[in-house]
Amino acid sequence: MSRNAIRNAAAVAAAMVLLTSCLHKRKYENPITKETQQPDKILFDKAINDIEHSRYSVARLTLQTLMNTYDTSEYLAKAKLATADSWYREGGSSGLAQAESEYKDFILFYPAMEEAAEAQEKVCDIHFQQMEKADRDPTHALRAEDECRQVMVQFPNSPYAPQAEQKLREIQELEAEAEYRVGMFYQNKGNNFAAANRLQTLVDNFPIYSKAGDAAWLAATSWSMLGDRFEKQQIAQLTRLVRDYPLSQWVEAAKTRLTALNAPIPEADAAALARMQYELENRTKRGFLGDALGGFSMHPDLSAAAKSGAPQMQGMRPTIPANVPPIAAGTLGTSGDITVSVPGDASALENSPDARAVPPGQARAGEGTPGEAGAQGAATQQGAATEQGAATPQAATAQPPAKSNAKNQKKPKVSKPKPPKKTKASQPQPASAAAPAPAPAPAPPSGGDAPPKQ
Repeated sequence: MSRNAIRNAAAVAAAMVLLTSCLHKRKYENPITKETQQPDKILFDKAINDIEHSRYSVARLTLQTLMNTYDTSEYLAKAKLATADSWYREGGSSGLAQAESEYKDFILFYPAMEEAAEAQEKVCDIHFQQMEKADRDPTHALRAEDECRQVMVQFPNSPYAPQAEQKLREIQELEAEAEYRVGMFYQNKGNNFAAANRLQTLVDNFPIYSKAGDAAWLAATSWSMLGDRFEKQQIAQLTRLVRDYPLSQWVEAAKTRLTALNAPIPEADAAALARMQYELENRTKRGFLGDALGGFSMHPDLSAAAKSGAPQMQGMRPTIPANVPPIAAGTLGTSGDITVSVPGDASALENSPDARAVPPGQARAGEGTPGEAGAQGAATQQGAATEQGAATPQAATAQPPAKSNAKNQKKPKVSKPKPPKKTKASQPQPASAAAPAPAPAPAPPSGGDAPPKQ
């Protein structure tokens, strides 16, 4: 019995060693098959052999020697790509960051090469491998979406475009799942405005999401709980559910509700019906081990992602809930996009009558400079004050005292006229200051006697 156990253990160990040796050496994807004994080719082959045996640091040193020594070599672009591949194979957060930088440099320097599409696809895959679940940080998912979309836009005819398209569907499945969970949270909390807004935005931006039919039904339910004022929104979601998701489990309930609302029941879209049938037939199912260990994995489950249909080529555009006032939402004041452009004819600025009418440092015809205008205004105020001061002594001589009593009535006092104050030219009065108004003539004393003359 012990001998059999030892033999089995030895067989397992030998199998593990063989498997490790096979996995240890991975053949390089972009070798150069040209047979030559040129020194740059020898360096390149040595670096590729090091990459295949996971000696990444040694391979990068060899490739750097090739690029520095033979700067006009025909293998220069291949050496640049091999450097990025070495970082990509090494893995880790720092290795993948270095690989992304090297791939971006390769696309920048060699955009016309066939390997440029492969480099862009690997940049997409770098972030795709680091995506987390729907309830976690979506940074890598958003970056992967942008990079995969770039593959389809910049290299539409490359063999890597279909792979990038499928990855884009899976990435948008993850983003839609995050929005779906948020909408469900708001609906369970009773916030129907937020739930309807989230779920309706999900259906608008991710129509091929595996739970898009469920999201449309939940959005219609949230609108129905808000009263008759939002009946149009409810009918729109129910109509979309019946037309675009004919195989959903909520179709019959949606038709019943449309009948109760006296709304027409649309026909199912033929293209949508064919797409949903294809998805049901080709959907990937998780195995027993995946279901058991799925909760312990940091990577999301993308088995329900669509296999057909065009993914969205624009990012998700969130909308504003219906209970937000238009002023707070910023929807008032403009009716379209505001753009800024450079005028084609620069002479319009010089020829227009209202353009540069008064250049800096110059004044219009009949006007002086700001300093001259200020001095002229000060002089005008000074002259007006002097004239008013000269006209006041006569009125001031007849001004009676402020208090009147019996003694003053018998022997009234006459105030002597005061000469007007001379204003200094160096201290001009402000424009707002006005000369004192002349005092009114005093009434005669109660006894009827006129004041004595001096």
